[in-house]
Amino acid sequence: MATQDPSKDGSRTQAGGNGLVELPFKLPHHPAVLEEQARRAGDIQLRVADWITAFAGSMNFVYLHVVLFTVWMLFIESSPWPTLTLIVSLEAIFLSTFVMIGQNRQAEFQQVKADHDFNEQELELKTNTELTREIHRLTTELHRRLIDHRGPQEK
Repeated sequence: MATQDPSKDGSRTQAGGNGLVELPFKLPHHPAVLEEQARRAGDIQLRVADWITAFAGSMNFVYLHVVLFTVWMLFIESSPWPTLTLIVSLEAIFLSTFVMIGQNRQAEFQQVKADHDFNEQELELKTNTELTREIHRLTTELHRRLIDHRGPQEK
């Protein structure tokens, strides 16, 4: 049986017959992820937008609308279609706006992450190139010393 470990950051680890192994430690987050979490936590508008998009993307949103529309059509108005159509259209406009806001923020986040990764990889490449050159220099020096140390009679 799989056990789940809900962490405070929303991540989960599982262990059991599904092939996933529970880690004894928590993996660190990408610096761009931490920066984005801090930015979102510091801005009330982003927190509200996150809450709305999270709720609108849940089954609770669907259940609420099924109940509200059913009650409206059966008990509140005898001819609910014009008003209901207006309300649903307005809701669709606002929800699509929140979806676009979320997509724009996700694209911005992906770009920040990609920029960070690119800079880190460039630094790693530069470091590896310097290390390779230094190894080559040391190998050449060691080879030269060994050849010089053997002298002309051993050659």
